[in-house]
Amino acid sequence: MEKAFGLEIPENLEDACELNRTALVVYDMQIGIFTQLSNGDTIKIKVVEVLKAAREVGLRVFFMRHMSLPKELSGVFQLKTAKAWQRVTSVTDVNPWFLPDAPGFQLIPEVTPLPSEAIFDKITMSAFESTPLNIALRDCGIQTVIVVGVATEIGIEPTIRHGADLGYIPVMVTDACGAGDEEAGQRAVASLKFMGDAFFTNVEEICSILRKKAGSQSL
Repeated sequence: MEKAFGLEIPENLEDACELNRTALVVYDMQIGIFTQLSNGDTIKIKVVEVLKAAREVGLRVFFMRHMSLPKELSGVFQLKTAKAWQRVTSVTDVNPWFLPDAPGFQLIPEVTPLPSEAIFDKITMSAFESTPLNIALRDCGIQTVIVVGVATEIGIEPTIRHGADLGYIPVMVTDACGAGDEEAGQRAVASLKFMGDAFFTNVEEICSILRKKAGSQSL
């Protein structure tokens, strides 16, 4: 860990993952999104592994959910995006997939939050935009944000970029982040790696680091 100007600057993933300054963000593991993945079962197993390790070591955990507005309350961007995603040519044919009372809006049962964890709903792609996430993390003194979930090319990439702009150290667990379009997902990861804002890891490595940190603190 390099020290400069009264700051500690992490040089590697292990440096960045101090348990009291690290949180896990589980992005959009919702029934209606998750079922669209071709490799959903694999991603589910990986996400659950990271979630289990985070809970074991006492990380703060936040879940995100994508929410639709009724068409009557949706603005230009919301309606334009819905038309593109649903491949329809008229607003009349748009179906709000993620209304709060819709089955697809709910998180998959395997990642049901504990009473000590929080769920934040959003109508944006970045988990930080117009949600309580940033203020909650700041208030807890969080510096590093580990991200898992779906989908890499839609919401995880802008979340990591936004998090970096806000001064967080993002950590992407690549094999616990699923993509609706595999090629688009790979392009998103390549772009993030080129920028150099984040650390990239896999489930085995991040779980090992977290448990090692917890073990050293208990000595």
